[in-house]
Amino acid sequence: MSNNTLNIIYQNLLPHNGYTSYIPNFIKDTHSSFLHQLLNEVAWKHDELTLYGKKIITKRQVAFEGDEHIAYTYSKQEKMASPWSKIVLELKQKLEKELNTQFNGCLLNLYATGEIGMAWHSDNEPELESEGIIASLSFGATRTFQLKHKQSGEKIDVKLENGSLVVMDMHSQKHWMHQLKKEPKIKEPRINLTFRQFKNEVLK
Repeated sequence: MSNNTLNIIYQNLLPHNGYTSYIPNFIKDTHSSFLHQLLNEVAWKHDELTLYGKKIITKRQVAFEGDEHIAYTYSKQEKMASPWSKIVLELKQKLEKELNTQFNGCLLNLYATGEIGMAWHSDNEPELESEGIIASLSFGATRTFQLKHKQSGEKIDVKLENGSLVVMDMHSQKHWMHQLKKEPKIKEPRINLTFRQFKNEVLK
């Protein structure tokens, strides 16, 4: 999986140690049609994690789609990609054209309300291309995305709006963590799609 130079350079949100950009209204979704299609067409299921030897079923629902034989390991569990759904494939092709690159997998997260979030982490799985990028689309309720530098503790907050895009390079994953803040007052759902570039050797 090659990572070509982006044909559009967006403003970098990070002061140092990597590249992360935010593009509002990347997808025009004024009537939430993409949100409704994703809710109805994706095979959602609750995620299972293993923490301290104990299996936990999360409130967050997930899906993993990609090219044939794409897999990755998360929380000591290998996950095999399901075939691309029509709506996710449509979004993937739009991103690839805009960013002048290719993606072979997508992790999808469904947060039913603002009471569900995602704790601090970095998207630095060894299966990902070390020089690749991650393109993250948001649909539904506006939620607060936070970035924190691993050494200095610097924080950056971004309001992720419906139809917005976040682009992160892998260098930023080495130095920054990110999380989706819990916001209990929000009662509407949000869906996040993170398009990723997996190494060729991940193919089985």
